[in-house]
Amino acid sequence: MDKQSMTDTIISAKVAKGLTWESMGADLAMSPVWLASACLGMNSAPTAKAKAIADYLGLGAEVVTALEQYPTKVWEQAVPTDPLIYRLYEIVGVYGETLKEVIQEKFGDGIMSAIDFSMEVDKIEDPKGDRVLLTMNGKFLPYKSW
Repeated sequence: MDKQSMTDTIISAKVAKGLTWESMGADLAMSPVWLASACLGMNSAPTAKAKAIADYLGLGAEVVTALEQYPTKVWEQAVPTDPLIYRLYEIVGVYGETLKEVIQEKFGDGIMSAIDFSMEVDKIEDPKGDRVLLTMNGKFLPYKSW
């Protein structure tokens, strides 16, 4: 089973059971963001987590094996048309250079890791319209000179 087939199988089981990433994450004691990413094929899962996910959804050993496989992280290079994903691209397009400047002023010349990284998605209720709070937490990795 490849990662795409794995994702299709997992999503079908999730929908059939009426589950959410939040509820699955809580039941499995896993971050819902990491869980969704692994189930969508963008991260590999350690054996124990892969087995727990498959067991929870009532899926077989082929899903466990696919969850454990290292992904090839490839995505469309064109600007996406899905409005939510497009807006994230827009944020990076508008504020990317600003974030780079501010991060490098605070930390020096380097990058924020996307490997040693976590992310939270929260909902803030507001009478003027609910708000999305994205918290990204990545280790700073300085560039080295030699």
